[in-house]
Amino acid sequence: MDTGANRSARPYRPLICTIGDLILDVVVLPKAPLAPDGDTPATIRLSAGGQAANVAAWASALGARSRLICARGTDEASEIATAQLERHGVEICGPLIEGGGGVVVSTREPDGARTMASDPGVAARLGAAALDPSWVHAADVLHVSGYCLLRESSAEAAIAAARLAGRVTLDLASAHDIELYGAERFTSMVRSLAPDLVFANEAERDVVPALEANWVIKRGSRGAIFPEGQFAAGAVTVVDTTGAGDALAAGYLVGGPELAITAAALCVERVGAMPSSAATASTSSPATA
Repeated sequence: MDTGANRSARPYRPLICTIGDLILDVVVLPKAPLAPDGDTPATIRLSAGGQAANVAAWASALGARSRLICARGTDEASEIATAQLERHGVEICGPLIEGGGGVVVSTREPDGARTMASDPGVAARLGAAALDPSWVHAADVLHVSGYCLLRESSAEAAIAAARLAGRVTLDLASAHDIELYGAERFTSMVRSLAPDLVFANEAERDVVPALEANWVIKRGSRGAIFPEGQFAAGAVTVVDTTGAGDALAAGYLVGGPELAITAAALCVERVGAMPSSAATASTSSPATA
């Protein structure tokens, strides 16, 4: 029997709602420098991706309920990304738009840096008119992908969603993209969003010096700085850094700094940004309120 006492004893599972892109992520890890007109051996993985989708998947793997608001296409790339994200337990909300979904090819350079080639597809066409307030009202936090703010339509959707949310957090877009968009213009968009907390790496933080906010600064192998203080990175063998910052953001939203560092460490031990159910099984105790 499911008594009231039994229900009250259950750990609270926060609902993390993210808004942004769902794309097909192609991760390429060459085993040697790429040779023009040549065939370079590489490890290649295909999976769901996108900053907001990654955070939602990790939040689910870490014990929370999760929801992604996005625009999806009708092609095979969108079907693959959607099916994989749903297998991670993420509820997907938003319009289905005729056309191709987003695809990103991420290639690791010999020095460890990553380069990305992006085709946003219909993911860029999320608009405020497509929002259902119920998607946001029930959430403990609305986590916004900074890439939403780089496009007029999705920026309007993100700001409209933020006005419905009890708590808003933001993960900045890349420093390069912010500079192309215009740092002052981007900062103005962030102020319209009014986030309670902003996630960024050091380069992203430096490109918006006039932005006053509560920060989580992601420092890669040097760990991260949270409102609670500085935490060292986990001692792990790094295979691929794709999505590590997204895993860290999800971990912090679900359980604070320790879970954030743990999630990031789990992410870099495997190829791609999506969590492994086996890897996260030991960390998936739901957070308390």
